[in-house]
Amino acid sequence: MRRRLILSKNRVMDLITHPSAPTRGRIRFSADEHSLGEEQDAVPRILVVEDDYVVALELENALSEAGFAVVGTASSAAEAVRQAMSKRPMLAVMDIRLAGKSDGVEAAIEMLHTCGVRCLFATAHHDAETQARAAKAAPLGWLPKPYQLDTLISMINAAVSELKAGRS
Repeated sequence: MRRRLILSKNRVMDLITHPSAPTRGRIRFSADEHSLGEEQDAVPRILVVEDDYVVALELENALSEAGFAVVGTASSAAEAVRQAMSKRPMLAVMDIRLAGKSDGVEAAIEMLHTCGVRCLFATAHHDAETQARAAKAAPLGWLPKPYQLDTLISMINAAVSELKAGRS
């Protein structure tokens, strides 16, 4: 039996299977990719965007322990957009001040427009002007620094519920 898989706009793959193989089901190419043609894994996939290495590592560990799949960390806006496009997280935890010339607001707007990824901002820069600029990114919430990790995890759980409700 021959099945055609569409991997992206310009990548197609023919898959030849044995006649006794099921015709539906998940096809997984690696542990990091979610199944093609189906909704993302049941475990929410999170991208951490933070330029402070120690904070990013702490976030990654706390989120993993809380049961989330951290698909990557990025320290710059450009890196965040690249990872969002390639790893397709459900959401990103985003700082405003990042390495490089672009900030988290610009990254969040580009991520929303290019791949539909929304952000939860966890930042010390949450003034009215910054929040007005970020409105174009449809933020899932704002968590001012310093914050408790359990508060962040609660906000991520609420954001995941909001995103899942929007899909149904």
